Amino acid sequence: MRHHGESSPHAATASPQAAATANPPKDSDSRTLKRLLPYLLTYKWRVAAALLFMVGAKLANVSVPLLLKNLVDAMSFKPNDPAQILVVPVALLVGYGALRLMTSAFTELRELVFAKATQGAARTIALETFQHLHALSLRFHLARQTGGMTRDIERGVRGIESLISYSLYSIVPTLIEVALVLTILAVKFDAWFAWITLAALSFYIFFTVRITEWRTHFRKQANEFDSAAHTKAIDSLLNYETVKYFGNEAYEANRYDESLERLRKARLKSQTSLSLLNTGQQLIIAAALVAMLWRATQGVVEGRMTLGDLVMINAFMIQLYIPLNFLGVLYREIKQSLTDLDKMFVLMDREREVADVPNAPDLDCQHNAHLKFESVSFAYESDRPILHNISFEIPSGKTVAVVGPSGSGKSTLARLMFRFYDVQQGRITINDQDIRQVTQHSVRKALGIVPQDTVLFNDTVAYNIGYGRTGSTQAEIETAAKAARIHDFIASTPKGYATSVGERGLKLSGGEKQRVAIARTLLKNPPILVFDEATSALDSANERAIQAELARAAQNKTTLVIAHRLSTVVDAHEILVMEAGHIIERGNHAHLLQLNGRYAQMWALQQNSESGTEDSQGTSILAGA
Repeated sequence: MRHHGESSPHAATASPQAAATANPPKDSDSRTLKRLLPYLLTYKWRVAAALLFMVGAKLANVSVPLLLKNLVDAMSFKPNDPAQILVVPVALLVGYGALRLMTSAFTELRELVFAKATQGAARTIALETFQHLHALSLRFHLARQTGGMTRDIERGVRGIESLISYSLYSIVPTLIEVALVLTILAVKFDAWFAWITLAALSFYIFFTVRITEWRTHFRKQANEFDSAAHTKAIDSLLNYETVKYFGNEAYEANRYDESLERLRKARLKSQTSLSLLNTGQQLIIAAALVAMLWRATQGVVEGRMTLGDLVMINAFMIQLYIPLNFLGVLYREIKQSLTDLDKMFVLMDREREVADVPNAPDLDCQHNAHLKFESVSFAYESDRPILHNISFEIPSGKTVAVVGPSGSGKSTLARLMFRFYDVQQGRITINDQDIRQVTQHSVRKALGIVPQDTVLFNDTVAYNIGYGRTGSTQAEIETAAKAARIHDFIASTPKGYATSVGERGLKLSGGEKQRVAIARTLLKNPPILVFDEATSALDSANERAIQAELARAAQNKTTLVIAHRLSTVVDAHEILVMEAGHIIERGNHAHLLQLNGRYAQMWALQQNSESGTEDSQGTSILAGA
């Protein structure tokens, strides 16, 4: 196991989840809309067509009450006038049905045309977020809370669809309809109808916005508790074995239940405040309808208006207030969608700690690779340095081994080579090219690692081995598996290479996972190899066999071996002994034994601990390298 000193990035920064859930600035809504707009404008003609269909739908919808008025007035016919009965009402009825059909048709066309823009924007933003998260440094991913972060991304993508749906399909059409109705009422009748409607709408919107703003924090609380519950559930399930080892199923259930209880209380508060909002809205609507109908009834009695006018006004009010009934929900959902989308944009805006310089070239490293560490110093946290002025080189085709106690900084060397972090002092070069001045992709393409802790994808064995070089043939995958001494095991399973390895490879033993990792790296076949305790999880028989394969793989390659067992590195061209971030000894095996220093002490201790159960010389990974 590694000492915590090598894992200090866990505490290097504040939780990204906490940053993501911080209160957004007041202008975050407008900023979020500005960020979203370019994604929609990629589909300019679809936006324009959707707006035209929306206006057409509203014009048809507003025309329905006007036609209904004419239909009612036309029914006031004189006795024994068959032409008026047969011609006028039938034509009006047909027109009434046609307008209703046009309203639905334009609405469906609007949604059909704009669906591609909505889904396209959601896909693009989700993809950019995913790519950006992969581009962030290891420091971010060690500190992240996976459950909460994935929940934020999920809500952000869903928020795009909700925001467009509620604004373009509900709020904007309602505003258009309100403007048309107010104009008709003011022109066709007296201004009082327009003023009553406008006053009611203004008060309705004011009340809805104020109450919704007041109850928004209940929704925010509910979302926070939802993310917390999701995080606890995911974390517990990912650590299923640990929970079982310590018999803490009840403890985990209680933790999850506590989060669910907080979520339940927050949602109850949200529902209670929603009921208050709905009641107040209905009171305003009822008062406005009474006032309008009272004035319209007076107009009919006084002969200034017809029964058709009364029906039309009532129809207008119903058409207006039905969507307004949902204004509180719409406003809340739009605000929530903006908040959720902003959280995802915050993730996208998170600064990349390790980034390529502008116009960075690819690393020039096809076959030969000369690796150098030049006066490298590094710290995960500024007050806790890990590496101190480390300098060494691995000539092309040679092997250097790094040994030392846990926490000495050995694995940090590999992390810096892969540019999971950038050095704070000194530089790392490959063929005299500073790896910070070339693209990260080309650096990692030139490197292959067999890590001590192997994590696999929840997919098949073939997929995990083939991940070393995507697009490999089945024959190439099987060749790598044979070299890693895992082919026979795979072939013995019912599904063979189609066998699923489970979440993080939990269906495989530690040794089986490590052999898959070895096969994956052998398949990649890069010019630089890193073996980080590559055989630590294997039994002695398999270890000796695989060390021979690794030795063959390391021939003519630049190789860095990180090891605890000194018997596996005795044939290295140079051995570095690290302690507390310093190189305290260096030389080949024989030279270091002659020094009778720290390496000699470690060698004697390990030989004594083996107690003759294995060959004291072991089987070197590097035999023949």
